[in-house]
Amino acid sequence: MIEMVFLHALQGVFTIVIMVSLGYFLTTRGWFNEANSQLLPKLVNYVSLPAYMLWNLMSTFDKSTLEHMIYGLAVPLLSMSLCFAIAFAVSLLIGVAPNHRGTFQTVFCCSSSVFVGLPVNLALFGETSVPYVLLYFLANALFFWTIANYCISRDGKGTSPKIVSVQTLKNIFSPPLIGFAAAMALIVLGIHLPDFILNTAKYLGGMTIPLSMIFIGVVVCGVKLRNLKLTKDIVAALIGRFIVSPMAVLAVVYFIPIPLLMKKVFVIQAALPAITQTTIMARVYEADTEYAAVLVSLTTILAMIAIPVYMVII
Repeated sequence: MIEMVFLHALQGVFTIVIMVSLGYFLTTRGWFNEANSQLLPKLVNYVSLPAYMLWNLMSTFDKSTLEHMIYGLAVPLLSMSLCFAIAFAVSLLIGVAPNHRGTFQTVFCCSSSVFVGLPVNLALFGETSVPYVLLYFLANALFFWTIANYCISRDGKGTSPKIVSVQTLKNIFSPPLIGFAAAMALIVLGIHLPDFILNTAKYLGGMTIPLSMIFIGVVVCGVKLRNLKLTKDIVAALIGRFIVSPMAVLAVVYFIPIPLLMKKVFVIQAALPAITQTTIMARVYEADTEYAAVLVSLTTILAMIAIPVYMVII
């Protein structure tokens, strides 16, 4: 039985690896560079992912099932809070440099829950996992753009933003989250969109997985592993990302029972690479961008090992 589960997980991971490898190969052939590769995440973030969320939710849920799902939001919020408390204590205990602490804590707690999480969970669990992916994404976005964003800003040279501000709200309500919220509102109000709109959203949403995976291949291709030094804080961040974070989910669901598939999705979501916006916000706040980029890239590579392992564990 365990061998079958592990084989199923590996098959899902192989699908992902092939698409990531394509992005890597095309980058080595000169198809993508630092400038034009940015088109891929823009297409995903602003076009395909909001469309995918709209189509998937409206073709999967009705008002009663949606209300039943929302209560599970407490699990990722509590697990991330627990993980952050551990990250804060570890950063002080091992002496993480003051200009790295916020980035360290963010990598420890926040995952790439939609850009990587959606294709991974689709490959492992199928379409029925998508609503739970989006639920974790909502909690992750709330946590990242408030607590984590503030912590990263303290690594930099500029003025730290307020945890709750107009800009914070703009960051939280990104296009994917707006698509998520719009779909929920339409479901609650009982409004059914015409088939041609839903079909358009479905076809546009179909770009999400391949574009996301190809972009990850582009990122991995740019990682210079020969220059990488595994310092104690990098090792601790990796332990936090791939061990502490998913274990925090398992600890919370011990006290808050949720459906089995939701639990599996949340564990996989918690064991994914660090959220890619960590590097972007480090650049915005004039923090150590290279440190952030190394952690994000390294967690992306190691996730290919962690995902099938956790598939067996859960």
